[in-house]
Amino acid sequence: MTYLLALDQGTSSSRSIVFNAKGHVVAHAQQELAQIYPQPGWVEHDPQEIWRTQLATARQALAKAGIQAREVRAIGITNQRETTVVWNRATGLPIHHAIVWQDRRAEPTCVALRERGLADMIQSKTGLLLDAYFSGTKLKWILDHVPLARQQAVNGELAFGTVDSWLIWRLTGGGVHATDVSNASRTMLFNVHTNQWDPELLRALDIPANMLPAVKPSSALYGEVSPDLLGHAIPIGGVAGDQQSALFGQACFKAGMVKNTYGTGCFMLMHTGDKFQPSNNGLITTSAAQTTVQPEFAIEGSVFVGGAVVQWLRDGLRAIPSSAEVQALAESVPDAGGVMMVPAFTGLGAPYWKPDARGTITGLTRGSTVAHIARAALESIAFQSAALLQAMSRDAVAAGGAAVAELRVDGGACVNDLLMQFQADLLGIPVVRPAVTETTALGAAYLAGLATGVYTSMDELSNLWRSGRRFFPTLDVQRAGELMERWEHAVRQAVL
Repeated sequence: MTYLLALDQGTSSSRSIVFNAKGHVVAHAQQELAQIYPQPGWVEHDPQEIWRTQLATARQALAKAGIQAREVRAIGITNQRETTVVWNRATGLPIHHAIVWQDRRAEPTCVALRERGLADMIQSKTGLLLDAYFSGTKLKWILDHVPLARQQAVNGELAFGTVDSWLIWRLTGGGVHATDVSNASRTMLFNVHTNQWDPELLRALDIPANMLPAVKPSSALYGEVSPDLLGHAIPIGGVAGDQQSALFGQACFKAGMVKNTYGTGCFMLMHTGDKFQPSNNGLITTSAAQTTVQPEFAIEGSVFVGGAVVQWLRDGLRAIPSSAEVQALAESVPDAGGVMMVPAFTGLGAPYWKPDARGTITGLTRGSTVAHIARAALESIAFQSAALLQAMSRDAVAAGGAAVAELRVDGGACVNDLLMQFQADLLGIPVVRPAVTETTALGAAYLAGLATGVYTSMDELSNLWRSGRRFFPTLDVQRAGELMERWEHAVRQAVL
């Protein structure tokens, strides 16, 4: 048997999954990751904990699979994007907690860049809207606020990376400082047309170029894991940001194909081939996972709070003892009873881009129960995703393409049948859940397999994809439109 090991470092946990060559899960292991909230709007992780949990799950997954590291052909890495780590090259120690993608502390920097008239230049080079979501402004904050950091950076003593770079550094014993194009494209420092770090962007944010990792295609040989970590020197052959990796794992290789990942946030991507297609509807253009040096692109919309709303029901509201019980609670009522929830805990992402929005629950009456709130919380995930797809379809049609015909779904919350059915009802198109829902990790495994000869072509990977269940819309189109109008009204109320 041929095995591939995917390291899936996410926002709420670190996971490792062993796949066979047919893309079937052989074994997996997972450990939760502590969330650090120093003050409202700030979110951090401990980079050392990221490393410890990722290494531990890799060892556990191999043990559960009953295989040795020498039986693994290659490792693929996929990771939470935009999360920013800075470490000392000599000691390998981080100089600050990782600043997570959800963190909003860099908003003042974005305001200053807008006032300098740089928003259009940044979007034209990166495809990104000027927002604190992306890594560049987080990196600038660390350099500006950690004592001696900027001088150390100028002296070449510090390394910057997104989580993939941090893991590659640790896995190779400090031998490789690299990233892939999909992660680099989320930094606001990378020119997606040339696939290179951009000097003008670096000057705008005052970032020393010597901090930056080398950039490679998503499917490439990055180096080998130190033998003492897993027992054998396994090549690292695939690296991609989690959403581009999921797009790849869903076999969305052609222009017009769309997937939505329901994780901590929700992330919808539409492949646009080799065409850089700017959005006129609040979405961003980003690099897709690339198997060669030829640029490929996707249009993306990001929902900051998706499945995290269920965690809030569990930990904040204490409405449920475990996340798995939310569907039963929501199904105990026939509908949300007029309750609408906008979970803008860290502002609203695409297509609204309202950093000052805050979470709201509206439509409450004396008859409202915690079950209605739970159902409204689940439905908020579908409402936000429907707003993304509507914006994406408008962009596709404006560019001469067709409206989106189906939505491929993955991520932890896609196993919730109530949510998936409501999503299909709002969209009016089929929602397709694959047989293997671990598509983020699967994409990384596929990329690693391509780089090491396990697979010979993209067509081979397309043939491996299988549908698990299709959810067809059952709601009247007019009623779906009315519900979306109510959602948009609730969104307006959430903006301070």
